[in-house]
Amino acid sequence: MSITRLANFASILEDATRAQAERTASMPFVRPHLALMPDAHLGKGATVGSVIPTEGAIIPAAVRVDIGCGMMAVRTQFARADLTGDLTELHRAISSAIPLSAGRYNQHVVASAAPRVAELEALEGIEQADEIGPRWRLQLGSLGSGNHFIEVSLDEDDAVWLFLHSGSRGVGNKLAQKHIKIAQEQCARRFIRLPDPDLAYLVEGDPEFWSYIAALRWAQRFALLNREEMMQRVVDCLSAWQGEPVQRLEEVNCHHNYTERETHLGREVWLSRKGAIDAHAGIPGLIPGSMGDLSYVVRGKGHVGSLCSSPHGAGRNFSRSAARKRFTRADLDEWMSGIAWGNSDAFLDEHPQAYKPIDVVMNDAKDLVEVVHTLRQIVNVKGN
Repeated sequence: MSITRLANFASILEDATRAQAERTASMPFVRPHLALMPDAHLGKGATVGSVIPTEGAIIPAAVRVDIGCGMMAVRTQFARADLTGDLTELHRAISSAIPLSAGRYNQHVVASAAPRVAELEALEGIEQADEIGPRWRLQLGSLGSGNHFIEVSLDEDDAVWLFLHSGSRGVGNKLAQKHIKIAQEQCARRFIRLPDPDLAYLVEGDPEFWSYIAALRWAQRFALLNREEMMQRVVDCLSAWQGEPVQRLEEVNCHHNYTERETHLGREVWLSRKGAIDAHAGIPGLIPGSMGDLSYVVRGKGHVGSLCSSPHGAGRNFSRSAARKRFTRADLDEWMSGIAWGNSDAFLDEHPQAYKPIDVVMNDAKDLVEVVHTLRQIVNVKGN
């Protein structure tokens, strides 16, 4: 692998995906180079599975619209042998405790969410959130749809883990769309020609830049607290189902769509991970496979060329529409055998084979992370 403007770690990479990443890497403020993760695939503007360091500017679309999307996992004291009840009942309890699917929110702010709401109300960026998404308080503790999920999984020793994937919900999406539009207006006002309209950027020092940073940081915190709130409810569900309080023996909560100020190869940059996790040496992370496939708890190796990053999942091989045409419900049922799940045609576009093989992705990432635990699902809860 050579490092020029583009460092590629993907052995499965479509020509169109590479071309898209090269367009982003060609932006004059992308330095020292763009790193392409093993799960890279086409995205809107910037490639999903790319790590984009910028100096003096930032590309709002390089974070995606689900600002702060990421994973959370908790290892419990239970083993598989301890779970003697009907797992479909646990699936039903989790589905009832957490609003699923796009546009579905809580009826009111529950007790566990109240301090998290209060924290967000005190942060810079709250004015933008209240203006553009005044119902955000009811969104805290909701899952969403697509590839967002809640799972009960087992590791290599049959220990029970709780695992979930979600982000900043509707309010984060609206904040992102607002600032992507502002960036496009700013570039048009300056007569800047872009290789892709979604690579529009904000210039550091301008008021619009700092307004975006405030919104970004607020939404990233919302996303992390949203996962915490959902995990609390999942923990409560398992505790009630088992008749015994859950002990949190190990816990990881990490973003994979976000921007931070970091130093790489001697440069202080705005580092945007669009479908990638922090893999600095010793940092814990989570890499989920597709529905019905393995997931991983990992530890970063601090690989310099990857900008201390690693993949965030399997990465799509087929679009949602292509997956619906290609795969059958009978095949999905076979893949999900032995797992309590939603048993619905609505999840056909999430078929495991619509994604890259997770074992290939993990092999490509062997220099980026070490595997600490390997997880397999026994319960999968999704919104449709």
